[in-house]
Amino acid sequence: MSIQELPAQELPAQELHPASGADSPGEAAHADARDTEGLSVWPRSARPEPHGDVSVGGVSLAEAADRFGTPVYVLDEQEVRERCRTYRTAFPGADIVYAAKAFLCRAMAHWVQEEGLGLDVCSAGELALAVTTGFPPEKIVMHGNAKSPEDLRTALRLGVGRIVVDSASEIARLAAITPAGTRQPVMVRVVPGIAAGGHAKVRTGTDDQKFGLSLTDGSAQHAVTRILDQPHLELVGLHCHIGSQVAAVKPYVAAVRRMVGLLARIRDQHGIALPQLNIGGGHAIAYRPGEEHLNISVLAGRVRAELEDGCARAGLPVPRLTLEPGRAIVGPAGVAVYRVLAVKRTGAHTFVAVDGGMSDNPRPALYGVRYAPRLVGRPSCAPPRLVTVVGRHCEAGDILADEVALPGDVRPGDLLAVPAAGAYHLSMASGYNLVGRPPVVAVSDGIARVLVRRESLDDMSRRDVGL
Repeated sequence: MSIQELPAQELPAQELHPASGADSPGEAAHADARDTEGLSVWPRSARPEPHGDVSVGGVSLAEAADRFGTPVYVLDEQEVRERCRTYRTAFPGADIVYAAKAFLCRAMAHWVQEEGLGLDVCSAGELALAVTTGFPPEKIVMHGNAKSPEDLRTALRLGVGRIVVDSASEIARLAAITPAGTRQPVMVRVVPGIAAGGHAKVRTGTDDQKFGLSLTDGSAQHAVTRILDQPHLELVGLHCHIGSQVAAVKPYVAAVRRMVGLLARIRDQHGIALPQLNIGGGHAIAYRPGEEHLNISVLAGRVRAELEDGCARAGLPVPRLTLEPGRAIVGPAGVAVYRVLAVKRTGAHTFVAVDGGMSDNPRPALYGVRYAPRLVGRPSCAPPRLVTVVGRHCEAGDILADEVALPGDVRPGDLLAVPAAGAYHLSMASGYNLVGRPPVVAVSDGIARVLVRRESLDDMSRRDVGL
């Protein structure tokens, strides 16, 4: 399993089994085997190897750490592609739009385009990267709660397919800069009054947070009226996003029901049937064995049934559906690999310090996400003990995994691999302590190649321009 570096075009794409859960007897048996091996939340290509190693995409993680250094993000290209296909199969006739905020680089944009997905961006930076990679702007959705003038101007200049309006002030701002003789397609982000999500900080479907326009106080209906009065804006549909790490189907069904109700009121008040409905993303993945994830096949069936039944009752044509998965496509495809720097026993606690931390994964500090690190690169027969895996940064809250079982002989120089690390790691990484952000290495068919290189001290120094 040697590591090679090849340009992107030389990496072939190949079929894998769906990575969204065990929906058949064969997949269930495979899932049981992965549970036994402790790999149930790893990429489906992950395999235990001799001498305690694990391979992903046919590439040894220990070899990848030696070749590319640590910390390093290893991303399974085929897992990403197959998860894109799983969504397209589950939702035929819908627009599947990858949420770039989870993780974006040129290769990622290229993969999702090749798999027939659109792209959801939240800034001029994400938009420009995608378009300069060759992503069709008409397949891009732009939204965010506080779009800057530059965000809106860039979206108009590059010709994005849809802009999601998030506030009343944005309507006038967008209408004022839309070129004469054109009409920009827009959607209204509606707050449906539904609480869902894995943590209070990622619940976006209720009135007590910053996103969208309320259904309950009439703000959403007022925004619809204002947009319809703007000759340069074309209202094409409604948008909602209820939260992140949502593991249950029921909140999505409830959101569809409320959105269909609003579509009917808009038809009754304005005499128009909006042709599109975007129900966002936020689909949960498992970060540790035994955790729940959202079953995409079940979601598709329930959402489609509610949408068709609701529209039939209201006498509405069924709008074209859009979904915005991000984490559920790229999260399970990534593994972060760290090297242990120190092991410290303080009272009843054992701290295992690694060469990364909150600068490459702030999620545990932000909202208490828990991971399942694994020793890789050498065998161990030592009984497990509970340890806390911490980072190298000058913060007491720099904890990557609290109270997790690792072999009792873990020592400096060892490698720890953290699965389910593909989403919201590099995209939220910082320059804290000037450590530098890790590289992203794609693996497929035994071949590894750098997608995003490691951030160097020279990179960071160049931004510091004066004394």
